[in-house]
Amino acid sequence: MRHSKKKAEEARLPEQDAMGSEDDFAPGGNETSVADEGSFEPQGDVGQAGDGPVGGTSQGDGSAAPAQADSGSNIERDKYLRLAAEYDNYRKRSAKERLDAGTRAQADLVRRLIDALDDVARFAHVDPATTDAATVVQGVDMVEKKLLKELGAAGLQVINPVGETFDPALHEAVATEPTSAREDDHVVSRVYQPGYVFNSQLLRPARVVVKQWNG
Repeated sequence: MRHSKKKAEEARLPEQDAMGSEDDFAPGGNETSVADEGSFEPQGDVGQAGDGPVGGTSQGDGSAAPAQADSGSNIERDKYLRLAAEYDNYRKRSAKERLDAGTRAQADLVRRLIDALDDVARFAHVDPATTDAATVVQGVDMVEKKLLKELGAAGLQVINPVGETFDPALHEAVATEPTSAREDDHVVSRVYQPGYVFNSQLLRPARVVVKQWNG
């Protein structure tokens, strides 16, 4: 019995050697772990900075960005200079057009007065020895009417407010005179100088005497 048991134990020894002992599988054993045998390391230069899009911006891209920024800045500067030049030209053109318009308006007004000026010149150079006073008076009256006609066509309005209610916007009271009628209070009795309005613009108020009722 003892001999057969020994043989059986010897028969099991090769099987245990093949499978390995418990010490071989212990944490402190000699078996190499997966991490020791085949730990993963990247092959080549993949993922290193500066080698492509993964590693960062290349030197070529970095130099192109400032060039594009400079180009955009130059374009904006050119636009600004063009706009400034166009505005300056517009300002000068507008000023010249206003000046030309004013000159044309003045020339048109003078053109209306040329005939009246010719009449004034004829009466200013008459021979007093051969011309009577009545002829001169008639001539001056004719020139006045012609002047007022032409100036009225250009937009002049004469203010001669005798018998009208005093208007401080158009009249200037230089004196007052009493009146016994209440309805005549603040009515213009006389005009020292007529006033003038040109195209709704007051050139000179009429200088008048105004009636005043004292009750």
